[in-house]
Amino acid sequence: MQVMDDADDLRRGALRLNDRAPGFTARSTAGDISLSSYRGRWVLFFSHPADFTAVCTSEFLAFAKAEERFRRLDCDLLGLSVDSLYAHVAWLQDIERNFGVRVGFPLIEDSSMVIAKAYGMLDSTSASSATVRATYIIDPHGIIRAIVWYPMTVGRSVDELLRLVEALQVSEREGALTPEGWQPGCALVEPAAQTLETARQAEPGQAWYYRERRP
Repeated sequence: MQVMDDADDLRRGALRLNDRAPGFTARSTAGDISLSSYRGRWVLFFSHPADFTAVCTSEFLAFAKAEERFRRLDCDLLGLSVDSLYAHVAWLQDIERNFGVRVGFPLIEDSSMVIAKAYGMLDSTSASSATVRATYIIDPHGIIRAIVWYPMTVGRSVDELLRLVEALQVSEREGALTPEGWQPGCALVEPAAQTLETARQAEPGQAWYYRERRP
């Protein structure tokens, strides 16, 4: 069962950064869940093309091994595909049996494709109903803060998604920006000066539009 919490979400079209994440209630490998129950925590909500496939298996192994690292960031993992709940259960059991890795986060059933369509997870150029590797990082207020898409043929980098979650949190908390390749503990950068007076406050040898802030 997939039920959207707000019927208007079905008619919104392509999602953008800072949109409200469409709400839903659905069956999952952890029982019935609602997106609204995650309010107050960060959520990494991701789709995968199909159960019992090689790239998806590699991703689930990596997500399961990194789940505790996400949890330390107050971020929960939530997966989805258009396969049935029974296929999900069989696949996760098979992963545990063959690889010794237990997947502890929920995997949502979306056989009617209601949620996938609301989030734009279906590739309009695909010959099948398989979802692309779409990832949405949702903040504690239910707002989409980042959207990352990979093609079906390329697996995601779980380390990069961890970095992205932490970068979003640090940027918000510190009121600063994270430069290219930023890693936890590295310098942040200040927003570019908006007035001439602020620009004049740059230290000697420092560009007014690129001012580092040391941790």
